[in-house]
Amino acid sequence: MGPDGIHPKLLKELSDVIAKPLTGVVPEDWKFANVVPIYKKGSREESGNYRPVSLTSVVGKLMETMLKERIVEHLKTHRLQDQKQHGFTSCQTNLYYFCYPIKKINDTGSAVDIAYLDFSKAFDTVPHRRLINKLQSLSLDSNIVEWIRQWLSDRQQRVVVNGVYSVQGLVTSGVPQGSVLGPILFNIFISDIAEGINGKVCLSADDPKICNRVDVPGGISQMTNDLGKLKKWSELWQLSFNVDKCKIMHLGRKNPRAEYRIFDTVLTSTSEGWDLGVIILEDLRVSSQCNRAAGNASRMLGCVGRGISSRKREVLMPLYRALVRPHLEYCVQYWRPYLQKDIDIVERV
Repeated sequence: MGPDGIHPKLLKELSDVIAKPLTGVVPEDWKFANVVPIYKKGSREESGNYRPVSLTSVVGKLMETMLKERIVEHLKTHRLQDQKQHGFTSCQTNLYYFCYPIKKINDTGSAVDIAYLDFSKAFDTVPHRRLINKLQSLSLDSNIVEWIRQWLSDRQQRVVVNGVYSVQGLVTSGVPQGSVLGPILFNIFISDIAEGINGKVCLSADDPKICNRVDVPGGISQMTNDLGKLKKWSELWQLSFNVDKCKIMHLGRKNPRAEYRIFDTVLTSTSEGWDLGVIILEDLRVSSQCNRAAGNASRMLGCVGRGISSRKREVLMPLYRALVRPHLEYCVQYWRPYLQKDIDIVERV
């Protein structure tokens, strides 16, 4: 249930009685949200390790769903979808689209630099007026754009932790995390970030990454220029980078390992990075990822073994497929093991 306390089952069973036509106005109850913290990683004592998710009116979400379908249909019909954006769709296609060309270049002995970038509080800082301008530029139905404008304006929210409520506050920017429209609106807002970029760019929601070959004349300067264009985009659209989380990875034995800056800050170089939950190393070997996946799967298998007394196949197999195999199969098309020792580690589970 959302903050209005209405259960979806009740709405469904009484829809013929309570449904009334809307005249383009967003009810005030639909603009109110209870924000609950969802644990992400790290210490549970640190508030920064939780993601704020908005619980909004269920009726409002039904309306959002209908509008989202119209928006997606419009984008597909007019071919306005950003092919570089894989956020909220598939981590597998993101890794395949971005990393396989890099592997091919690296196999030839060439040098490649990859910049993993991160926005600071991206979903919470999207400027509403700029977002509406981008929606209008897509030639969306004016009624849809006006509804979204009303839906974003004068929003109220409060934080709920263990049944304790904070004071209500006015929301002046951002798209609600946990809403139906939030992801598609954010994708539209960030869709033009790659315009004018010469290197290869790929997006996963608010995490862009860019690569350039740097062992050719002008390669390093092209990477520097691309980062400068991304900086200008962030300043224009008021979506700032979290420079401390932006990293550079240098691939190739003959890599000059150049320094790059954003906002006069030198980006940290790393030999091991995380890309959508997959370990990426400078040498592009997958042994670390195989060990991690097999370790997580083995621990989950141990939990199943200790927690379930039955040893019947019909009891254990559904748990194995639901809880264990996902650790071994997540994006395995990208990190599939090719060394026999890595294959043995994975298959031993």
